Amino acid sequence: MSEPLKTRREREKQARYDAILDAAERVFSEKGYERTSMDDIARIASLSRALLYVYFKDKAAIQRGIMLRAGQSLSRRFEEARRTATSGLAQIRAMGEAYYRFYLDEPDYFSALTQASTAMAEADESQAMEMYCSKTEVMELMVGAIRLGLEDGTMNRDRITSPEETALYLRGSLHGVILLCQSEMGEGAPEVPAEHLIRHTMDMLTQSIAS
Repeated sequence: MSEPLKTRREREKQARYDAILDAAERVFSEKGYERTSMDDIARIASLSRALLYVYFKDKAAIQRGIMLRAGQSLSRRFEEARRTATSGLAQIRAMGEAYYRFYLDEPDYFSALTQASTAMAEADESQAMEMYCSKTEVMELMVGAIRLGLEDGTMNRDRITSPEETALYLRGSLHGVILLCQSEMGEGAPEVPAEHLIRHTMDMLTQSIAS
């Protein structure tokens, strides 16, 4: 029996959507976001300019699609990290390691997520909701590990009054140090290898919530 027409069309539509994002990731990496045009993306994706606009109204919408991909990739990494450990504290440490690997392995996605908060404000309702759900999923994985740590006794109940705030503190602190390592730390700053500083930060963050 042949595949239903609606299902085939949905598969074709998804394939074109993915091809556009694949093309955009490639050309953004090669030329930079500002120097890339919609024509560049259409050409790499082997689509007409008119068909490209059927899927994305502008270049910013395509970039938000890439941000959504980035969030999904990070979420998968966090899910895998949680499965590698049994205690809450070990799970949180594994997520910190996963976040660092995400930065090393997918720097373009890491940069995309760094800009995601501003992009969400400019997204249409559908895209904004997808990005919000992706961001929420990542935070829920962290919060779940923290709650487990409070239950299994590996995390300090006196220091953690809110799992949600603690998750924001942990991710924000590590993210900030990674950004610091990306930038010039300024004349007179101590010469500390980036990986050493990032792992020291993870050690300190883990210790700050351990029981």
